[in-house]
Amino acid sequence: MVLELSSAVKQSVLPVMRNLTVETVSSRLMRDEESAKEDDSPTGKRPKSDRFPLSRWELAAFLGVFLVFSTGLFCIYLIMPSADYGKLKLPRNLSDLRLLKENLGTYAKDYPAQFILGYCSTYIFMQTFMIPGTIFMSLLAGALFGVIRGLFLVVFNATAGASSCFFLSKLIGRPLVTWLWPDKLSFFQAEIAKRRDKLLNYMLFLRITPTLPNLFINLASPIVDIPFHVFFSATVIGLIPASYITVRAGLALGDLKSLKDLYDFKTLAVLFLIGSVSIFPILLKRKRIYE
Repeated sequence: MVLELSSAVKQSVLPVMRNLTVETVSSRLMRDEESAKEDDSPTGKRPKSDRFPLSRWELAAFLGVFLVFSTGLFCIYLIMPSADYGKLKLPRNLSDLRLLKENLGTYAKDYPAQFILGYCSTYIFMQTFMIPGTIFMSLLAGALFGVIRGLFLVVFNATAGASSCFFLSKLIGRPLVTWLWPDKLSFFQAEIAKRRDKLLNYMLFLRITPTLPNLFINLASPIVDIPFHVFFSATVIGLIPASYITVRAGLALGDLKSLKDLYDFKTLAVLFLIGSVSIFPILLKRKRIYE
């Protein structure tokens, strides 16, 4: 269609274009923009939301980073002491997690350093590439290492994985997040813009409470220009309450019936109470402004 129009222009319209006024040309440009918008509308040929958001370069960058992480994880796997690897798999439910705990209990005691290396590498890999199941890894830490060591491991790995996800999103995340969560991203950007002076307090509130998913926060933070030191500090501190609840639940893994039991109404109320303390300076400052 474009070729036909261009040939028609050369044959008949080009002489007339010399006599057109600036207003006529601009009006035609406006009509072209409106027709382009119609093509992107639901009634058009193909909405933009249906297209894969990453360009070839961005997809190649993602695959390259994934290959580097996968190679490192595989090398760690090669240096691990021999075990019955057929019984090892990422848990997808509580039954899988209980079996994994039984199979890994003796191994973790015999080779603690190697096991922690493999555990940390797997956790960070999953967190970086947004692979579901890190909550099971947190429960496993509590079941195998207890509250103190388990909490340290979970917070360390969750922070490291969130940080690497932050930088990965900084590299290629903007089109992906805009494609997946356009409304949520606009809301998040507006909220961040209003709280630039107390950004750490607001990020702590988001990390402590389940207001926004941690996955979205990891991916969207570099897009809305949250400084990494603020992101890192809020992640380290803000993940402690929820991680403590999860790790402690791992001690009684046999009694846990569902993941919903981890965050009942009482637990959520406590998290929101702790989170409210972090945004108290923001509320206090607003009160002073209005006064």
